Amino acid sequence: MSEDRNEKQEREVDQVRDVKPEKDERLERIRAFFKGDHYATRVTGAEILEAEPGYARVGLTLDDRHTNAVGLVMGAVYYTMSDLAFAAATNAALAERVGREDPAAAASAGIAPSVTLGSSIAFLASAKGKKLYAECRAVRDGRRTGYYRTTVTDELGTLIAEITTTGYRAG
Repeated sequence: MSEDRNEKQEREVDQVRDVKPEKDERLERIRAFFKGDHYATRVTGAEILEAEPGYARVGLTLDDRHTNAVGLVMGAVYYTMSDLAFAAATNAALAERVGREDPAAAASAGIAPSVTLGSSIAFLASAKGKKLYAECRAVRDGRRTGYYRTTVTDELGTLIAEITTTGYRAG
């Protein structure tokens, strides 16, 4: 009896091991797709930490290029992180399917890309830490439009900004 239980536990552990490489591979395809977002990834240094359809988390380590004349983080940094998180959350399935090899393949993938129709940001506090995180979740994701909410925090847990974004599936 205990042998059967041990075998079952071993199978479950093997299944978990099999899922992680698949998830890592999907994340790498999504990251590769969004390397084309040069402003967010190259200029600001934002990095997609997690992404799947309807959810994404982006991180960034602050340095001098992110501050304004009075030494505070520019509001555009928070918005850029939010925009990248929204793009990853709403386009994860597309990015996963076509990767970066052929961005024009989006049309043939059968998934229309999503773009921002409108966005609103509320600045709530200044960053206290050195790392920022933007976490985006779908509130509603319909066939043509979606509504997403993003929070920007630092590693100390400071709630810095809240952003809502309405997206449109073009095509």
